[in-house]
Amino acid sequence: MSELSLKADSIINPLVRLGHFRFSAAQFLAVLVLMLFLTPLVEGLKRGETINVVLMTLVLVSGVLAVGRSGWTIVLALLLMLPAVVARWITLLCPDFLPPFLHHTTALLFIAFVEWQLLRFIFRAPRVDGEVLCAGISGYLLLGILWMSAYMMVSQPAVVDAIHPGAFAFSHGPMATGSLCFFDAYYFSFITLSTVGYGDITPLSRGARTLAMMEAMVGTLYMAVLISRLVALYSAQSPAAPERKN
Repeated sequence: MSELSLKADSIINPLVRLGHFRFSAAQFLAVLVLMLFLTPLVEGLKRGETINVVLMTLVLVSGVLAVGRSGWTIVLALLLMLPAVVARWITLLCPDFLPPFLHHTTALLFIAFVEWQLLRFIFRAPRVDGEVLCAGISGYLLLGILWMSAYMMVSQPAVVDAIHPGAFAFSHGPMATGSLCFFDAYYFSFITLSTVGYGDITPLSRGARTLAMMEAMVGTLYMAVLISRLVALYSAQSPAAPERKN
């Protein structure tokens, strides 16, 4: 065995052992629901922003444990997760140190990777069980978090000034146009994903409108394709009906 192969094995083997502690889809779903439930409640607290960063970090770390089924998958997940976590904490502690959209970009890339891994798991599953159902629900919730990061990216002042004088309009509150805060992006993303659309936040720029249009379409198609896949799996695993006796 070559020296390069030995070095690669020395790096991957500990990560494979890390995969033994991986989260189930149900545990990952529980972490997602915890974040989505607590985010609106802590927004107005004195340390609310810090708590939100802690919750998002918990989701990102649990995402690695949820999709790390092999050594190379864990390596790739860690390479995508670590910049997202580090950039988010640096932005919290030193807001002017990094470009404001950087931690949204890194988080978006990692969440997209986790979403892809969950979809692969669902479409490769031989039968419907609790893990498949929890993975399907987690994938839907991750879509909302994915677009939340995208909305915050296009509403950053540097991006807005280059594209449009205001990415979003607010029909209530002191601001007529402006950027989204964490909770506004969270709220608008899931309202758009579920195609409810109350109209209190309106996308104005082409980038924001394109994202909203794509999220509504993807959310609808995701549910249609997911249900079709689950029905097909369930039909394939159902025992054949017994023949009637004459």
